[in-house]
Amino acid sequence: MNYFAHPQALVESNQIGDGTRIWAFSHILTNAAIGKNCNICDHTFIENDVVIGNDVTIKCGVYIWDGVRISNNVFIGPNVTFTNDIVPRSKKYPDQFETTIIEEGASIGANSTIIAGNKIGKYAMVGAGSVVTKDIPNNSLWYGNPSKFKAFICDCGNKLNCNYQCKKCNNEFKLVDGKIQKLS
Repeated sequence: MNYFAHPQALVESNQIGDGTRIWAFSHILTNAAIGKNCNICDHTFIENDVVIGNDVTIKCGVYIWDGVRISNNVFIGPNVTFTNDIVPRSKKYPDQFETTIIEEGASIGANSTIIAGNKIGKYAMVGAGSVVTKDIPNNSLWYGNPSKFKAFICDCGNKLNCNYQCKKCNNEFKLVDGKIQKLS
């Protein structure tokens, strides 16, 4: 075991990457897969059909249900709520739960709700308290209920100027068919 699990955590999975830290009162089910160097904070629940990449931060009070796929370098703020069933009924389960994808480098602000079946793109940012009801494109900032597009952002998280440049790290982007793309 090359990861840390707090004595008050219940870790049933043997698919935990090196250097990952799992804190008190977290419960990781048997088939969950968690990458290297992740930080799983207190009071987190991770169901069976969940895949989490490397270097992911999951803050306190997050429950991750079957069908959620989280890529590398993702930040999930405290009390983010994921769903996985569009038509939930007690004791009636779908043949397959919806798949929700969080792509590399994305950040989800505290107390946001992610409706099942949506994708949050690379380096996208969802503001605190938002309700995500549709796909969020790469390098974009969305917030509100329902969440709405507010700005294009750099991989570093700062807003791009009107020429699609980041003044902090000098990255340049271009707009193609309504989607932002980083220039090499």
